[in-house]
Amino acid sequence: MNLSKKQAVKLVKGCIKNDRTAQEALYKLFHADMLRVCLNYLPNKELAKEAFNNGFLKVFQSIKNFDESKGELGGWIRKIMIHTAIDVCRSEFKFNKALFLETDEDEFFVAPEVLEKLYFEDILQNIHTLPYATQTVFNLSVIDGYSHKEIGEQLNISEGTSRWHLSEAKRQLRELLKPAEKNAGQTKERSGKAK
Repeated sequence: MNLSKKQAVKLVKGCIKNDRTAQEALYKLFHADMLRVCLNYLPNKELAKEAFNNGFLKVFQSIKNFDESKGELGGWIRKIMIHTAIDVCRSEFKFNKALFLETDEDEFFVAPEVLEKLYFEDILQNIHTLPYATQTVFNLSVIDGYSHKEIGEQLNISEGTSRWHLSEAKRQLRELLKPAEKNAGQTKERSGKAK
């Protein structure tokens, strides 16, 4: 979404004044993207909607703290949504706090050509099949770029547990993608025979 600084400042000032028109405009502008963020972290629509609504409540309650010099409005709202989704996730599911042996993450490499063949929705669908804790760590690490230390602090787990969940997510996704790799190989064989 392309929101100029001037438009963002106008929306923020309106929201600070509790102007319902500005609040509605902000809500409508970010609704789809922020609901998608919540759906990435939570296993079902009901929990995602709960996180989304709680997140927007936090946005409106703390909009006066938004500082345009530190980043864009969309990024600020996204961060609130991620934290809120994690809070909901934490309250709904227990994370395994046991220490796990570290594994070599490169062992679970998925070829780029396999990923290119999958649609975004298919990838999200596969991610949603992961256990909730593993899915959350994967999203925080791969999609949102958090370090294992930051993930550990967010989820109240150790860095080792975070690494294990990421490794486990990659392993499980690799297993889910194996049929795609096999089909891709068969397609190449057929196209080679046809020549």
